[in-house]
Amino acid sequence: MNLSSNAPPAEQRGKVLSTVLFGSRWLQVPLYLGLIIAQCVYVVHFMVELEHLVVGTMSLTEEAIMLIVLGLIDVVMISNLLIMVIVGGYETFVSRLNLEGHPDEPEWLSHVNANVLKVKLGTAIIGISSIHLLKSFINAPNMEEKTLLWQTLIHMTFIVSAVSIAYIDRLMGRQQPEH
Repeated sequence: MNLSSNAPPAEQRGKVLSTVLFGSRWLQVPLYLGLIIAQCVYVVHFMVELEHLVVGTMSLTEEAIMLIVLGLIDVVMISNLLIMVIVGGYETFVSRLNLEGHPDEPEWLSHVNANVLKVKLGTAIIGISSIHLLKSFINAPNMEEKTLLWQTLIHMTFIVSAVSIAYIDRLMGRQQPEH
């Protein structure tokens, strides 16, 4: 940091404050690293469930197989959600990843911003909620009707929230001046 000794003290304090505030974004890095650890936990959980499926292939009912497979899909969708938050959040709020031209660069990363991230997260949450609801419906004979009703209402709330976020994002996009 090069603060000119000729600058007035108030201007020097302003520059220091700006540097500290802007640098505080790096405090998010341990949070993203924690999410990577959570991703590792999901990989272990996926492998355990996959082992149950493979080992029990001959003894499991079709319904049990379907529930295990839906559980595996659920883990994959949550893992995808984690990747969106980790990569998109880091790129949006901390620092550029400089992946331009990399063959594995996600297509969505080139136009990610906070609003796009919110909409993508909302749709991912709806997908995850849909899998949970499908699992509940398959297992409905073993569940209370009240539980199914609440799960359906919560799912509908996710849908309304995501549609609202997308609508607001669209409205805000129309109000933004063209660059």
